Amino acid sequence: MKDKHYIFRTTKELIQLIETLENKKVHFVSIKDTIDTSSAQGRLFLNIFASLAEFERDIIRERTRAGLASARARGRTGGRKKGLSSDGLEKAETAVMLYQQKKSADEIASIIGVGRATVYRYLEAMGQKRNL
Repeated sequence: MKDKHYIFRTTKELIQLIETLENKKVHFVSIKDTIDTSSAQGRLFLNIFASLAEFERDIIRERTRAGLASARARGRTGGRKKGLSSDGLEKAETAVMLYQQKKSADEIASIIGVGRATVYRYLEAMGQKRNL
């Protein structure tokens, strides 16, 4: 599948962009799609392509939502599993040990190689009330 690059997300955004360009006396020209907004035909094709792209995104969104709803109805849930990985558990245990030694969150983060917010999450996951 080819990579698609959009300079707008909705037809409304496209129209606003084209109006802004026209106010500055600039015409949009797509070499790949042979669209030129200096003519009525070019503006028509641009709007048709924009509408089709928006329609495609809407269809994908609807299918994704329907698929997720179907999976939920079958008892399946997506996303990351709750809890810590084995590596995360080791780091969380180290964070608790360092926390009990009165190290600061910044010091703990530096020692175990994670961010301060991750230190807080580790401490919370391990049942520690934080006073950092």
